[in-house]
Amino acid sequence: MNTSDARRILEAALLCAGQPLSLSALSALFDGAIGADTLRRLLRELQLAWADRGLELVCVADGWRFQSRPQMQPFLERLHPEKPPRYSRAVLETLAIIAYRQPVTRGDMEAIRGVTIGSQILKQLEDRGWIEVIGHRETVGRPALYATTKQFLDDLGLASLDQLPALVEVASAADDGQALALLDDAPVAADGTIPAAEPNEGQT
Repeated sequence: MNTSDARRILEAALLCAGQPLSLSALSALFDGAIGADTLRRLLRELQLAWADRGLELVCVADGWRFQSRPQMQPFLERLHPEKPPRYSRAVLETLAIIAYRQPVTRGDMEAIRGVTIGSQILKQLEDRGWIEVIGHRETVGRPALYATTKQFLDDLGLASLDQLPALVEVASAADDGQALALLDDAPVAADGTIPAAEPNEGQT
C-alpha cells in the first residue's frame, strides 16, 4: 500500500469515528502492517494537509480526532442555538482545584475555597465525566480522593494535564472575567459532538 492510500484510509476513519482513535486502533486499519512511527508521520502529514481548513486533526488524551477550529465556533453555534446550561462559578472553581491539585479530598477543596462544597457540585462533575474517585486517603474516615478523567482532557482538546494553562495565566483570565468560559469553549468533534472517552490500551 502506498503512502497516499494509507493517508486516505486514516482520514476516512478519523472523520467517521465518533470518538478519538488511539494508535492501536488506527494500526488495526492496516492489520498491523504499518508501525507506530509511520502512523505518527502519516498523522502529521494529515495535520499539515488540513492546516488551512475549518477542521483540524489533534491528539487528545484518548487518541486522535478531527475537530472544528475555535474560529468556526460562532458559525457552528447557529446550527444549534439552544446552548447547554453554563456551569456555576462554584462548580468551575471546584473543577479547577481538582485539575491543578489532584488527587484531592473534599476537605482539601473546602480548605482551598474557604467554603463548604455541596455534594451536588461533585455530582455534576462526576455525571459530566470530568472527575472520578481514584482511591481513598489513609486517614480518619478514609475520605475519597478525586482526580480528573481522560474525558475532561478530551473535552478541552488536551492530550495531557501538562497542557493546562499555568496557574498564573488562569488567575489573569479570572481577573478579566474569562476563566469561567474555558469549558464552554471546548472544541467540537468533526460530527458536531464532543465524543465520550472510553478506556483503551493504546495511547499516543
